[in-house]
Amino acid sequence: MTLRTHSVLILALASAGFSAQGIAQMDHSMHGSPAAKQAPADAAMTMEDAVVKKIDKPAGKIALFHGAQKDGMPAMTMIYRVKDATWLDKMQVGQKIRFATDPADGMTVARLELIK
Repeated sequence: MTLRTHSVLILALASAGFSAQGIAQMDHSMHGSPAAKQAPADAAMTMEDAVVKKIDKPAGKIALFHGAQKDGMPAMTMIYRVKDATWLDKMQVGQKIRFATDPADGMTVARLELIK
């Protein structure tokens, strides 16, 4: 076989594994595709305890002090966006909450429970 024939054969075999159907069935979670960034059902989100330190209604953000998290993040105060701005009207500084972030960015509170 010539080098050109060999190259064409290799290209044909390689591209056969990347058919449209094959690509649609691939796991894109490591590639940052939109499908990989969809949030799981609310029930699957890990809830963490926190204390509200600051509320910034115009920016739609809150500062939360959270304890050490299950994913290894140490205790700290962090600023998060909120999925629903009406949540900001329901909480106050010093209030204890439980929250879960959107797995797509980790910086948006996607689920919130007020602790009484």
